[in-house]
This record gives sequence, structure tokens and C-alpha cells, in this order.
Amino acid sequence: PAEKNPDAFHGIGAFDIATGQPVRKNGPPTYTEVFGRTLVHLAKEDARIVGITAAMPDGTGLSYLAKELPERYFDVGIAEQHGVTLAAGMAVQGFHPVVAIYSSFLQRGFDQVLHDVCLQNLPVTFALDRAGLVGEDGETHHGVFDLSYLRPIPNLVIMAPKDELELSRMLTTAVRQPRPVAIRYPRGQGQGVALGDNRYDVLPIGVSEVLREGDDLVLLCLGPMVYQGLEAAQRLQERGVSCTVINARFVKPLDEETITKAVARCGRVITVEEHVLAGGFGSAVREMLGAKGMHRVEIVNLGLPDAFIPHGNANLLREKYGLCAGGIMKAVEEHFAYLLA
Repeated sequence: PAEKNPDAFHGIGAFDIATGQPVRKNGPPTYTEVFGRTLVHLAKEDARIVGITAAMPDGTGLSYLAKELPERYFDVGIAEQHGVTLAAGMAVQGFHPVVAIYSSFLQRGFDQVLHDVCLQNLPVTFALDRAGLVGEDGETHHGVFDLSYLRPIPNLVIMAPKDELELSRMLTTAVRQPRPVAIRYPRGQGQGVALGDNRYDVLPIGVSEVLREGDDLVLLCLGPMVYQGLEAAQRLQERGVSCTVINARFVKPLDEETITKAVARCGRVITVEEHVLAGGFGSAVREMLGAKGMHRVEIVNLGLPDAFIPHGNANLLREKYGLCAGGIMKAVEEHFAYLLA
């Protein structure tokens, strides 16, 4: 079966030995599927949109565009640097390229992202699939460094959706921008959020979402970690701790007004991200609060350590590194135990 269908067997899960067909799990669509289908819809409405991949049409979801609008689809082979430079050239000529590359693979194109796209402030959207822990793909594929290598680059907007609905909105927002935008989203199924008529709404740049109000502690979460934050907030409520939960949405630019207002109210904040701590989202929050003179704030950053993360089931790895509701609870017990009833 692998010889007949090498693309499908490049990275394989459970499959039927007799037929070679994958055993599919029921449930929500994957982030990759939502990205691919959303891009097709947007491309049909906007002739400027083209898609670029580096030999990963199925893995990035650009296979949907290749099927529906083949003349607007470009596969450059395993040449991420060339893919990014191609996007810059097309942007100069009036197109809006969407470059879909795994988070870990875009590292290869760092120089081109910086000099060819961002230095010229070109309208290119980077879709960073497999951002965060990827589980069985192992050490080489964990997308846990993208914020650290993208955040210092001027002109670049960086977003992270909490679920599949927000991914659709963020992609819609990105292709409307006259500047470079990066969207990081995880491997695997979404949260099961309905994709309704509002899936193509445009989000205001740099504006977060306050999902829950509280006076004792701020949980500032990025991407799907938002749902872990909400679960932790509910558990903490049962122990007498009132939490504000903020879906950051944007790593760059940060929603400084909302974050500082919430943090000033209680003076305590926990940031949660599926990314290395060095140079990540939590670092950005610390830098911002420090620049505003908010040095008395008690801040705890939850994320991944300064190490290469091993192969393993993604959920088990999240538990191991405290990137779950239980990990947030543990952080509160260790750093803010005086709040607990």
C-alpha cells in the first residue's frame, strides 16, 4: 500500500492491513482541513490569492486549493527558502501569496522571511501548521521555536487561534492585510466549535478576547491553551480563586491595553503557551510589562523548557510539561498558594 500511495504513508497512523486504508477517528475536522477549505473559499472570492507549499500539499491542506484552483497553486519542492522568495516576488506583482509551511520547516526560510518579505513589508501570509507539540512525529517536527525566530522581525503580525473557528477568521483577516502576517496553529483535530456564518469575520489587529472576568489572578493563554485556561479557572473558582481568562490571539502586536488593565487589577498573571519559554509569548508579556514599569507584578510563565522535546503522544507531553489545566493548577499551588481556600 505504501508503494501505491507514498504521500499518505509518509507519516502514518493506524490503518487497515488488508486494504491499506487509514483508520479515521470520528470528531471535529483538523486545523489543516479547516485552513485548506477556508483558503479555497477566500481564493474564489479574491483573484489575488495564491497558495505556495514546499512539497507538503496534503500535510498543509493546500491539496484542496490544488484540486479546486490548480492554476493558483504552486509546489516548489523541498525548498522552503525559494518558496518564501517566490511569495515575495508574487506579492510585488500584486498577488497575496499564502505560504503554508510547517512551523519547524519555516526555520529554513528565516533569512527570506526577514529580508525578502518583512523588510519590504509585503502582503504575504505564512500559515504555520504543526505549531506546538506534534507528538509521534518526534523531535525534528515539534513546532516550538517559531515565536522566538519570528517575533523580533519588524512589520510582521503574529496570530494564534484558540480553535478552528478562530483559525478561519484569522486567515480571512490575514489575506485582507497589506503586510506580512503569520498564523500558528496545531496539528490534529480542532475543538469541535461550529463553523457558522461568522467564520469569515475579520478580526481587529492586536485585540485580545476576555473570556472570563475575575479579581484574583489573570490567566493569559495563547492558542488552544485557552481551553486549558478556562478549565483551570473553573477548578480554581471551586477553591475560592476568581480568574480573568484572556485569549491573547495576537503575539505581535500584543493587546497592551487589555493585558495591563487586567494585570493591574490583581497584580498576578500566569501566561500559558505551547512553545519554548525563551523568546516566546510569555517573554513578550514580561518585556511589555517591564517597559511600562509594572515591576511589582507577580508573573509565572508556563511553556516548554530549554531542551529538545522527545517523541511521544502530544497529550502526554503536555501533561509532562504542565501545559494543561492540571499544570496550571500546580503552578497556582506553587506560586500563589495563599489565594487557595
